[in-house]
This record gives sequence, C-alpha cells and structure tokens, in this order.
Amino acid sequence: MNISSNFDQNISRFHEILDVQKNFDIVYHTLTIADKKACLYFIDGFTKDEILLRLMQDFASVKPDSFPSSAHDFAKQYVHYGETTVETDDKNIFTQLLSGLSCLLIDGYDRAILIDCRTYPARGVSEPEKDKVLRGSRDGFVETMIFNTALIRRRIRDVNLTVEIMQTGESSHTDIAICYMKRRVDEDLLNKIKDRIENLHVDALTMNQESLAECIFPHKWFNPFPKFRFSERPDTAAASILEGNIVILVDNSPACMILPSSVFDIIEEADDYYFPPVTGTYLRLSRMTVSFLTLFLTPVWLLFMQNQNWIPGWLEFIKLADDMYVPLIFQLLILEFAIDGLRLAAVNTPSMLTTPLSVIAGIVLGEYSVKSGWFNSETMLYMAFVTIANYSQASFEMGYALKFMRVILLILTSLLNVWGFILGTAIAVCSIVFNRTIAGKSYIYPLIPFSWPEIKKRFLRGRLPHAEKSQR
Repeated sequence: MNISSNFDQNISRFHEILDVQKNFDIVYHTLTIADKKACLYFIDGFTKDEILLRLMQDFASVKPDSFPSSAHDFAKQYVHYGETTVETDDKNIFTQLLSGLSCLLIDGYDRAILIDCRTYPARGVSEPEKDKVLRGSRDGFVETMIFNTALIRRRIRDVNLTVEIMQTGESSHTDIAICYMKRRVDEDLLNKIKDRIENLHVDALTMNQESLAECIFPHKWFNPFPKFRFSERPDTAAASILEGNIVILVDNSPACMILPSSVFDIIEEADDYYFPPVTGTYLRLSRMTVSFLTLFLTPVWLLFMQNQNWIPGWLEFIKLADDMYVPLIFQLLILEFAIDGLRLAAVNTPSMLTTPLSVIAGIVLGEYSVKSGWFNSETMLYMAFVTIANYSQASFEMGYALKFMRVILLILTSLLNVWGFILGTAIAVCSIVFNRTIAGKSYIYPLIPFSWPEIKKRFLRGRLPHAEKSQR
C-alpha cells in the first residue's frame, strides 16, 4: 500500500501498524513545518540525537511562501544530510524504519522522507579471539555490517570492488552484503548465489552465516567436512576477494563467509603470509602434518596394540607399560567425549573460574585417572597430543570433521582389526575426495584434477603477488 497525501490517514495507519502505544522504543515526534503538520518516526537507540537536533533547526527555518511542492524537493532543499531517500511503498518504509532510519511524514505529500542518521551499538574492531596472528593487523570484524564493509574498503581502494546489499527473512529482513571484484569473480557462481539468496523463503536467519550457508547450499548432512571458510579477519577477507573469491557478510555476525573454498583454502592461515616464504612454508607443512596425525595417530596405535607382533624392535616403547583394566577402545572413546565435555565447560565457565577449572581438570584427567585404573598413561599421552593438535586447525568445522572420522576409524579398527582400519580410512578419503565446493568443483583441487603449478602454491608459500610485480 502506498502513502496517501492525507496526513491524518497516514498517521493513523502508522500508529496502528507500529503499535506506538505499546512499543516504548518506537518514538514519534509531531511538529509543524511552515504551517504544515509533520511527524517524525524513529527507533530509540538507533538514531544520532545531534543529527535530529540539527534537522529540527533546519525545519524551523522553512518559510510558508517557499514551501516545496513535492517531498523530493523538500528533501533536496531542507534535509541537509547526505543519506536521504523518498519512498512511497509503506512496506519498504516500515522495513527501513525498523532498520534504524528516521521517517518524516508531511501533510500534503504522498511520499515519506527517509533519513539515514542511524547508529548501531557496536564493540571495538579489536583482534578476534579465534583468528589471532603472531604478526599482522590487529583489527577484526564486528556485528555491525557497515563497519565490516568499511574495513574491507580500507584495504581495497579499487573501483572494481563491488559490495551489493540484499535482504532475506520474512520477519528479520536481515541485510546481506556480497563483496567481489569485477572481472576476477566467477560470474556464473556469483549469479547462482544471488539467485539462491533472492529465492530464499525463510522467516529469519537466526544463526547468521550458518543459517545462510545451509539455505544456499543444502549439501548432504552426513558429510562433516566444511563447504565454506569463515574468518573474522578483514585482511583475510580482502585477500580472498583479490584472488577472485566471493565474501558474504551477514548483519549481526562478526565473521565473513568465503566461497568457493576447498580443503586447502580452509587449512590456510594468515600467519602463512605474514612471515617470509621459508617460514610460511614451514608453518603450512607443519599444520598439514599435524592434521594428518590428528586423524591417524590413535587409530594406528590401537591397531598396533591389537597386533603387537607387528611392532618393530625400535617401536617397543609404544607398548603398554602397566596392566590394562579397561579395553583400549573404551579408554579412547571415553577420553574423546570427556575432552569435548571439558571444552564445553570451558566455554560456559566465567573467566574468574577458568584457572580453577583447568587445575581440577588436570588433576582428574591426570595422575589420579591413571592410578585409578581407568586409563593407561600411554592412552592419556596420545589423546593429549590429539587434543592439542586440534587447536592447530583454525577451522572448528574442519577440526570436528577430523574428530568424527577418527572416532569412526577407532570403532571400525576395534571391531574388524586391520580390515576395519582400511575401511575407516576409505570412508575418510571418500568423504574428502567426493566432496564438492559450492561451485561444483573438486574439494581437493589441485590434486584432482591434477595441476602441478597449483600444487606448489598450495604446499609451498611463494613470493607475494606484489613482490613478484616489483621485480619485473
């Protein structure tokens, strides 16, 4: 329904739909502008008071003999603010008003004037807790999307950088920003993503990026390996955009979604590029090796314990030194779940109690657990390595995917011995090999399809692009 030129009718409709008598934070202010009745609507807490005060002063200077004949002319002459639009569709007006814009209705005009003088509560752009680096930028994304796009614009001062805004969610009308570089992005993938977002029929994106990811790429739920890369670092997002990737920002979320992403993209970290090529290569290869050991260390050890005649002489020390009272498979599975329980407890523990909890956990899962007979010291050692190694992986999703594959390997190895180990390894390999990115390409490119130049880039950190150009 469109705005009417009848002021009283518009006010009655706005009051009824917005229910201003019950919603204390929806504020309306009636005023007179050059003998014309007017009303200003805004959301308390979303509006800059100093801007509204300046606008009121400007309205007081309007003379009856120079009153504009249209809302567009009035906004042009008397609303001295950069972000001003004129709208007639009340559905769009209500959406913009509830997003934080101020709405001005004037008697005789069949259009509303929307003034974007909003400000959102936001924390500082400090370094994110999860994506820390040893060297490099110390800023990070926040929950306010406009701040996040500004952090990217600060790093890419190019007219080809495009930031498109979209909305989805019948109730939430969540803002989504799609960032990409013209002439570098995959146009087919870009159009596919935009079409999927436009055709979403959801009530709200309650879980931000995760809700959006599951809507635009409803992949098979039983494959745990992540299809998207998430980052809270604007430098990582900017680098991905320059490489031709698409970055999606969702309002109210302090992380961006990078796509398409292969397994090698997800394993990468910013530290790989903040150090010289040799150091960056070492860090990358170390992370890959640790991830491999995270998956296979405990299953291989369990396989050797079930077939001790296979252990060569130089590995005799891996055998159990003490008597075993609980089967190894149960020891390993109990520790797998106990460690996750401790991790969840640490997340929900107040910071002042974190140290006491760590001490108690160290005692319970340390010497006392071994002395009680529940666990052998070798089991505790290998599971401690696996737990620490999981934190070398920046992606939580990848860490849990490796954990699920490890548990499957352990169970199959305990049941079927060597054939179970082979079957579990095949399941893990197939879960990766037959996975696909959102673009429909191989999850393990450049291994499949094979590309030697790209393999060298993935495993060996070469010179940065700007350094190569400077030598030419």
